[in-house]
Amino acid sequence: MLVSRGLVAGFTVALLLVGCGTRMTKAPVEDRGTYAGAMTTTTGSPQPGVVAAPMKPLPGAENAGKPGYYTVKPGDTLIRIGLENGQGWKDIARWNNLENANLIEVGQVLRVVAPGTTPPPVIAADTGVVTRPVTSTTITPSAPTGTALPPASTASGAKPVTPAPAVIAAPAPSAGEDDLNFIWPASGSLLAGFDEARNKGYDISGKAGDPVLAAADGRVVYSGAGLRGYGNLVILKHNNTFLTAYAHNQTLLVKEDQSVRKGQKIAEMGSTDADRVKLHFEIRRQGKPVDPARYLSAR
Repeated sequence: MLVSRGLVAGFTVALLLVGCGTRMTKAPVEDRGTYAGAMTTTTGSPQPGVVAAPMKPLPGAENAGKPGYYTVKPGDTLIRIGLENGQGWKDIARWNNLENANLIEVGQVLRVVAPGTTPPPVIAADTGVVTRPVTSTTITPSAPTGTALPPASTASGAKPVTPAPAVIAAPAPSAGEDDLNFIWPASGSLLAGFDEARNKGYDISGKAGDPVLAAADGRVVYSGAGLRGYGNLVILKHNNTFLTAYAHNQTLLVKEDQSVRKGQKIAEMGSTDADRVKLHFEIRRQGKPVDPARYLSAR
């Protein structure tokens, strides 16, 4: 019995001596500062035997650069993306199956035209110039009324002309989608006109509580204060071409998805997110701000 106890005691001492001579190391931990899936040790070196997982591509990345798609940039919100692409934010959320419209990632690619539709031609912000790709090999030029076209050359040595993308000056709205006959949304005087770089619409004076009217028939695609710089804002979609925006209101009188008629009171003028009481009014053609002077009657 004494021998057994001595053996046990000796074996225990031997284990303690071995333990004191061995240095403990911490288990490897995941370094959140590296790309997803990479495991590193506490010394910063890769853990042996662990293969780094490839980064997961962002949603819609395969559509980057295609017509009708938009790549999210820092600071974007779905409301701003909708305004700048002539769409309602709810429509964009639905087309892209977004479960939470507040969660979009920089670099994510979103569809900004309805599925099954052809993206509209590119329009410069204020010039009214429309750029379309030429789909046929023959171009038949047109001339202003009263101007005769020169006869086509029949010289055998004439070289065929390779058509280039056509740049067409868009005429003033006359019919169809563009025949809206906008009215002034407020009765005050003009404080500031359109300037593509500094003012994307008209600033119209007034008193707090003055009526703000819908410039044309349409549907409310936004009503709220979620777009920085615009205060209490209403955005109306009139058709597949035009949106109008009404900013800095004191009170909003319409809700999203509500239909409104031209001349209907949709808000009361105010000074939210502005230096004075005024209405900031924008007309956007396919999301691009255009000079309201081209669409409103002269005063």
